[in-house]
Amino acid sequence: MKKYDIAIIGGGPAGYTAAERAAAGGLKTVLFEKKAIGGVCLNEGCIPTKTLLYTAKLLDNAKGAAKYGISVPDGVGFELEKIISRKDKVVKKLTGGVKMTVKSYGAELVEKEAVIIGESNGNIQISADGEMYEVTYLLVCTGSDTVIPPIKGLSEINYWTSKEALESTVLPKSLAIIGGGVIGMEFASFFNSMGVKVSVIEMMPEILGAMDKETSAMLRAEYQKRGVGFYLNSKVTEVSHTGVTIEKEGTTSVVEADKILVSVGRKANINRVGLDKLHIELLRNGVKVDEHLLTSHSRVYACGDITGYSMLAHTAIRESEVAINHILGVEDWMNYECVPGVVYTNPELAGVGKTEEELKAAGISYHVQKLPMAYSGRFVAENETGNGLCKLIMDDNDRIIGCHLLGNPASEIIIVAGIAVRYGYTVEEFQKTVFPHPTVGEIYHETLFA
Repeated sequence: MKKYDIAIIGGGPAGYTAAERAAAGGLKTVLFEKKAIGGVCLNEGCIPTKTLLYTAKLLDNAKGAAKYGISVPDGVGFELEKIISRKDKVVKKLTGGVKMTVKSYGAELVEKEAVIIGESNGNIQISADGEMYEVTYLLVCTGSDTVIPPIKGLSEINYWTSKEALESTVLPKSLAIIGGGVIGMEFASFFNSMGVKVSVIEMMPEILGAMDKETSAMLRAEYQKRGVGFYLNSKVTEVSHTGVTIEKEGTTSVVEADKILVSVGRKANINRVGLDKLHIELLRNGVKVDEHLLTSHSRVYACGDITGYSMLAHTAIRESEVAINHILGVEDWMNYECVPGVVYTNPELAGVGKTEEELKAAGISYHVQKLPMAYSGRFVAENETGNGLCKLIMDDNDRIIGCHLLGNPASEIIIVAGIAVRYGYTVEEFQKTVFPHPTVGEIYHETLFA
């Protein structure tokens, strides 16, 4: 039986980061991954989708080149097979890099499925393909699976999830996306840029779930101009080879589509790893953890999507750092108030901290300062169309508690507001930050004085 200080089950962002930090901290570490290192994020999620979305953004820019004084005499075209091939190349390069980095820290990588067997003599026992491992600490990072809703007719058609959508080298003429969350909108953005007729069907009154409603509505309006159809407050009752049947306010209609993409969310993968063998307590749809990511078992931690809380790769990375620090005796705790959320559409949308909607629901007093992104000279120089928005939310003590952006490159500059939220900057303290000129980030400075 092999013995280690810590075993990590799941090689996604939480798992591989934890393996690196644990090994660097002197712990004898083993990392189990049954499929491909990097997890859903590197193989089926974050990286491949952003690779495709960057290509789509280049295509959008090329189509609009005339607005910048650039002529494209022969028109703009693309080769989907080459686009998918480049995506695969990027994924292969990054997963290979992660594997090499994990090993360079001294962690052992076991590319087999691991299952918790139980406890013996105060140690946790794990089995992987018949071989037994005994560890002092365990970190479970088994991620999540795509939710497949019980929709009539779904099992009878060849529908897409995000996995199939990322692999297809043939474009449908029309695409109906069930679910207007982050994943759904990113695919709507990509396929719209590729010339596909896209329809987005969402049960809620607005797209993008719990994100800021003002910027979400602005993004939706932008894509409506580009031809994307939105069906809000609409319940899917049935699907077929020809489209999606929806019900809204008692009226039934059909959204015609050649292909259907199901994108209604993800669920924590808690059933196959053997959590019951250690009597790990669950909470709602995931594993219950404290601020150190410690479960109900004194030596078992859980990070990433398995907690069912914040299903974001960057959240998972930070959670794993907190967990390993707690094992190593380093003071640390998880703060979810400053985790940014990003939608990599074109334009990008990003937010961090509180939204107006949740503050109103909680009866908490606040005030807002906001400006169009066009108040940034760099933004105007690089964005011929669209004004975007920068919204800062402050509490009664004038501390920054939220920020919401629409406009490129929101994904890159949202961290500035995240730091302000994390450390409780007041408007006056934030105003004293010097931003280089000209940058899009200067929009913060302008908004702070608005």
